[in-house]
Amino acid sequence: MSLSNDRFWLWCAGACYFAGLVLGTVAVLRERKHSRGLMYLIVVAGYILQTTGLYLRGLEVKGCPIGNQFEIFQFTGWSATTLYLVIGATFRLSLLGYFTSMLSAALALVSLSMPAWDATHRVSIFGGNAWIEFHAALALFSYGVFALLALTSILFLLRHFSLKNKKLDGAFAFLPPIVDLDHISFRLLVAGVVLLAASLGVGSVWWLRDVETVPMTKIVVTAGIWVAYAVALGLRQRGILLAKRLAWVCVALFGAALLSLSTISSHKAALPASHALHPSP
Repeated sequence: MSLSNDRFWLWCAGACYFAGLVLGTVAVLRERKHSRGLMYLIVVAGYILQTTGLYLRGLEVKGCPIGNQFEIFQFTGWSATTLYLVIGATFRLSLLGYFTSMLSAALALVSLSMPAWDATHRVSIFGGNAWIEFHAALALFSYGVFALLALTSILFLLRHFSLKNKKLDGAFAFLPPIVDLDHISFRLLVAGVVLLAASLGVGSVWWLRDVETVPMTKIVVTAGIWVAYAVALGLRQRGILLAKRLAWVCVALFGAALLSLSTISSHKAALPASHALHPSP
């Protein structure tokens, strides 16, 4: 692969994320705290490489690289990593870097290992309409928020288990305080709901002009994901869905959101022929 090939950079990014995963796993198995600075540096390196790869792909497809399932998974992982680089530095959550590396490595390497997901590069799939492209990118970025929310929810469940069973040594000693995790999860839930609502709002303006442009299945699934998260937020605000139950709900909802990505990519495949499909190199 040449340096101008976007997949070369994306493979390198996946390798960096995997290195972070290995570093964290070894530290956990040895019950030793890994270097927060080193983990952050590894994730930053992977992020830069992935950004370079997505940028090159964007130049090739003449738009935001979210035109097939491969690009959607890559963009979702990139979004989650973007948020971690802000949140991880702010709250000094070293273990969150380990889980972010796990998520990013999984999304990057699995998508790279599935040639069928990247069988075609779709050029200008949004017809040059910046608003529709913004709508799609915002929706996927909100999925990145929900991905990080799922990770913090898993950390919350682990911390809850350690406190309940009085297991405060070993790997559990590295977990962030449960209060910090609760605050972060709430902020991520709010951010995800707001971003996805904004995306749906922008998209609805154009959809109402031509209701035949988007399959009803995609609308129902995407709106359903937003409603589910919005209901969870509402119940959290009313004090009905809290702590452990909220964490489990957030993990389950992200699983559903991840499955819904196939609906988005299938819609892309149904676009008119005027949107120029050509085989991937």
